[in-house]
Amino acid sequence: MKADYKNWMPKGMVLGTIGITAAIFFVAVIVGMASIVGKVLLILTVLFALISLWMYLMYRAFSYNGTRQMSKQIIEGVSSYVKIPDGGKCLDVGCGSGALSIACAKKNPGAQIIGIDRWGKEYASFSKSLCESNSVAEGVNNTSFQQGDACKLDFADETFDAVTSNYVYHNIPSKDRQAILLETLRTLKKGGTFAIHDIMSKAKYGDMESFVEKLKNMGYEEVKLVDTTNGMFMSKWESTWMALTGSALLMGRK
Repeated sequence: MKADYKNWMPKGMVLGTIGITAAIFFVAVIVGMASIVGKVLLILTVLFALISLWMYLMYRAFSYNGTRQMSKQIIEGVSSYVKIPDGGKCLDVGCGSGALSIACAKKNPGAQIIGIDRWGKEYASFSKSLCESNSVAEGVNNTSFQQGDACKLDFADETFDAVTSNYVYHNIPSKDRQAILLETLRTLKKGGTFAIHDIMSKAKYGDMESFVEKLKNMGYEEVKLVDTTNGMFMSKWESTWMALTGSALLMGRK
């Protein structure tokens, strides 16, 4: 049995966009490409074709079975910063297919990793059962998974020895994603570590340098904001064409 972490660019979305492209072109042929409507439809065909190509290239880059395997590189990279004492607990917010939870479990076999996700229809291929199956396939028994809301975690303050997340919060409609970060960090014990990776651009998160200083003023012992588009997880060029500009790892100790 082999783990199946799916793809961060769902195959269904790629095929769906290709299907829409074909359908628009078909209608353009029917109405006549020389007509005004036909010309508009041709422009839409080209637009959707370019979107389809971009999504396909993203799918290839993120594939766990492909050559680039960017997803695997990011997961291994983020999990390498998660340190949990034996008997401790870690919360992985937005666990998806369980990849980061399982990577943390492997690196911290004496700890318990709890992955939460809402597993919405946008990523219908991800599920609690998939996470559990992947844990079995990877031979780890120190993971558990449950439904959860990143904006309002069902855990008391200072519950976990570590908290982590990868490419989650930017997907949540919010005018204040720094507040979502604080909600996650609220559950971290004094002395606990955190590693949160996301597209932390100013447009999505506001001034993150000020947020780092805010955490330090709140008493956090160590806080770093590390640019992951400088060769750490991807190149500047990759982050640009993949629309991942601003990707950064917020890490440290409370």
